[in-house]
Amino acid sequence: MIRVVIAEDQGLILGALAALLELEGDIEVVAQAKDGRSALEEVRARQPDVLLTDIEMPHMTGLELAAEVRRLGLKTRVVIVTTFGRAGYLRRALEAGASGYLLKDAPSSELAEAVRRVHLGGRAIDPHLAAQAWSEEDPLTDRERKVLRLAGEGRTSAEIAAELGLSEGTVRNYLSEAISKLGAQNRVEAARIAREKGWL
Repeated sequence: MIRVVIAEDQGLILGALAALLELEGDIEVVAQAKDGRSALEEVRARQPDVLLTDIEMPHMTGLELAAEVRRLGLKTRVVIVTTFGRAGYLRRALEAGASGYLLKDAPSSELAEAVRRVHLGGRAIDPHLAAQAWSEEDPLTDRERKVLRLAGEGRTSAEIAAELGLSEGTVRNYLSEAISKLGAQNRVEAARIAREKGWL
């Protein structure tokens, strides 16, 4: 049996993914989690073969989760299942150590096949996105991305500085760099551009 943990913050989708996989004779869903942190706890406790995870979740994104699974040296292979059909997200998922990247509107039959392929050591990546993924380089550093994400949520420089343990001047420098790299007029536009490209 291929043992799977599913991480998805939307209850209906979480239930649907679990139900689809439970129909397969060779796949067992051993745990379900509604946020990134509890997903990581489940993965550490149960050591599943495959983790299916959304990107946008409370406490820890799917990309952060994939990176943490890799950092901890866990054998679990990660498949991202998301609505974000953007090449920038795919690139970041692969860089974080994900072995698969599927869109939620893909045919349901592809889900089980992706789990099997990844379990056997292969990759399962939406082919259209794979072609786009290397066409445009993400210019942002990790720190610029974090600062810009918080700025895009409407946080002030002081709030961002407090959350990330930086000085306000350093936050302003990161924002200035990000705005410049993206050719934006201000932090809001920079965040919008980066989000559209899948870099946030």
